[in-house]
Amino acid sequence: MTRRRQIYEGKAKILYEGPEPGTIVQYFKDDATAGNGAKKGTITGKGVLNNRISEYLMTQIEDIGIPTHFIRRLNMREQLVKAVEIIPLEIVVRNVAAGSIVKRLGLEEGVRLPRPLVEYYLKNDELNDPLVLEDYITAFNWATVQEMDEIVTYTLRINDFLSGLLLGVGIKLIDFKLEFGRYWKDEESHIVLADEISPDNCRFWDIESGEKLDKDRFRRDLGKVEEAYQEVARRLKILPESNVESIKGKGPESI
Repeated sequence: MTRRRQIYEGKAKILYEGPEPGTIVQYFKDDATAGNGAKKGTITGKGVLNNRISEYLMTQIEDIGIPTHFIRRLNMREQLVKAVEIIPLEIVVRNVAAGSIVKRLGLEEGVRLPRPLVEYYLKNDELNDPLVLEDYITAFNWATVQEMDEIVTYTLRINDFLSGLLLGVGIKLIDFKLEFGRYWKDEESHIVLADEISPDNCRFWDIESGEKLDKDRFRRDLGKVEEAYQEVARRLKILPESNVESIKGKGPESI
């Protein structure tokens, strides 16, 4: 078996050189971090679930006409994606007050915001991913004005779509983080959604109880972290009841 060349390892994923030119294999780990890596741990089966959840949501987003880097799922923990030039920004959409905005503005957690708010953070762990203005983005050439227009348009469409999709399964979309990249084709760059969409980078609350179904359970030591990820997958009909036990321990054979 040919050993694959590792391109990059992050907090939650490893990227390998893909089997065809212009492709990358994205491997989902069970590792979990919080506070920019200050807190570390493992969420058993998280990589398997995030792979499936992200596959499902990326495919749904493609179906409404928004391009993504996703090509296909390869196995339990890996998916094939297009090689893209990642724009060094995290795009955060907030529908309800939670997380850093609560501390920053003195808001009460759980209060619905007047409208969806879009924030930009520079992807830089050494600087703790600082909040930046759109003027900074264009002044420092992290993205062009045209690219930002397209990114914001895509982001708000994704928010509307996911909010409705999740509402249908009893989940409130509180906020989420997106990453975008430039996909080069015929010497032209196209903005595409990249990275992943999962309980790792979204806040999901149960509509009735307000129970958190995302990585906040790990961040805040709330317990039942694995169960929260499983519940999201179950509601999206990705994880049948009979497969819950299979993602524990050494990992499942099939889901």
